[in-house]
Amino acid sequence: MLVAFSVSPTTTDAPDGSVSEAVAAAVRVVRDSGLPHETTAMFTTLEGEWDECMDVVKRACQAVAAVSPRVALVLKADIRPGWQGQLSAKVERIEQHLRRG
Repeated sequence: MLVAFSVSPTTTDAPDGSVSEAVAAAVRVVRDSGLPHETTAMFTTLEGEWDECMDVVKRACQAVAAVSPRVALVLKADIRPGWQGQLSAKVERIEQHLRRG
């Protein structure tokens, strides 16, 4: 499965309102998981089995909760048993269509 998620604190003490330090803690959890992943400006996407992906999402939320009493989570999943390598393969299929014009 692919899981795209965004987790952040709903409050911050940073004078500029930045939540990047807490988000970095969540991304560190993802990177340490060993699962294939990609982080963009708005979401982090992981690829793996249901239980391992949900465990990473939970631990990422806990990392943010360590610095905020309230956490926001947005999650989208593509559940497709038997498929692997889709983190890049889905994008490649789109690129093939674009090259064809």
